[in-house]
Amino acid sequence: MTVAPAGYEAADRMSTLGDRVEEKPVVLLPVFRPQPSLHDLVTALLAEGFAPARIVVVDDGSGPDADTALGVLRRLGCAVLRHQVNQGKGVAIKTGLGYAVTEHPGTDVICADPDGQHHAGDIGRIAARTGRGAVVLGVRSFEDMPPRSRFGNTLTRALFRAATGHDVSDTQTGLRAFPADSIEHLRTIPGERFEYEMNVLLDAVGRGRPIEEVTIPATYLDGNAGSHFGSLTDSIRVYRPLLQYATTSRLRSTPAPRP
Repeated sequence: MTVAPAGYEAADRMSTLGDRVEEKPVVLLPVFRPQPSLHDLVTALLAEGFAPARIVVVDDGSGPDADTALGVLRRLGCAVLRHQVNQGKGVAIKTGLGYAVTEHPGTDVICADPDGQHHAGDIGRIAARTGRGAVVLGVRSFEDMPPRSRFGNTLTRALFRAATGHDVSDTQTGLRAFPADSIEHLRTIPGERFEYEMNVLLDAVGRGRPIEEVTIPATYLDGNAGSHFGSLTDSIRVYRPLLQYATTSRLRSTPAPRP
């Protein structure tokens, strides 16, 4: 019997179907106030051959309003983990990573946003690039983004390049695959909300972990109304690690004064 760690409830899950497709990575879906797009993505993933037991949904404190939607996913055989209160996307991802490393050790993990931005086919293309020890990003075309998202991504890309010397096409993408040997470490990286995803990229660069890219469509439902990214507060959280990284790197590269 699986005992859920403190902070969330683990749903009963059907593992019979999940054991049939062992070669697929775990798909981790952090969600807050789930929309119909969550169910659509899960059913599409099942149609793509992903095992239900390897689809891990982490509900970040949506409360009783989400019971029905999450119950449907339980009955499909997915693992559903629930935070009692909202703790942030970073914490939700770490919760899912902890579950994955315990229940599916030695398996790569793909994180995706279930708000309509990411499609099962794109996740499948990312899955095809796993198993090689690299972080794999699903990067979007800036030309297809709404103006505000395009500006923010262009600025963040430039700042990331300036801070690290590495050019990552889409630093804010939520579609990412992580190698199995990095999962335990990823749980120790600081960050509770959206800044966690930036910290993960900075950590990968700092450790020399290869970062690969797969181009995906930029899809926004209702003008990206399903996103929970705040315009100012979350932006500050994302840019602060970049500034800290740049400052630390500069201090390390500054030669010590001669005696």
